[in-house]
Amino acid sequence: MPAAAATTTAKKRKAPANKETEAANKRAKVVEDGAASVKAILEDASSSAELLALAQYARLLEEEVASLRPKPKSADDVADEVEKLRASVRSGIVKQMGWKPSCKTGGSRWVYDGVCNDPEVFGRVIGLDGAPTFKMKKISKDEMVDALGGLSAPIRYGTLYQKGDITVRWPGDGTFKLSGTYGLP
Repeated sequence: MPAAAATTTAKKRKAPANKETEAANKRAKVVEDGAASVKAILEDASSSAELLALAQYARLLEEEVASLRPKPKSADDVADEVEKLRASVRSGIVKQMGWKPSCKTGGSRWVYDGVCNDPEVFGRVIGLDGAPTFKMKKISKDEMVDALGGLSAPIRYGTLYQKGDITVRWPGDGTFKLSGTYGLP
């Protein structure tokens, strides 16, 4: 029995060292095979029908890529997206505004991370006329009230309000971060 166990363990395959490199090698082989067949077609002068088919296929791929570009948005579409994002941001900030002892001094902090792929929409949410042209900016409490509305959350015996300026971070990759402080009036 021990001899049989030794032969079965010797027959087992070794696990690949890195699955990513194995997949990359397979993709490279497919690309090389495809490039070789295209090269062979182009070198063979008698394959004009094949060249025509290849050109038609290339045109089809170009059209598919062109159709993947986003369509221009109408003013109503932009306004709808602005309202949805504004409601989401307000809701996310207000949910973070809970009672803490630091609320007495107005030092409790909230941070909201979000995603918005359209810079025009994000700019309108924070009260700009267009897309933001900054990476980081401080917006006053009054400007943010105009843009988002008043940020307040009810607590048991009172209400918590936004205090101080809001820091807006827009790295330009479709993500954003808002942060600020809140507390008692």
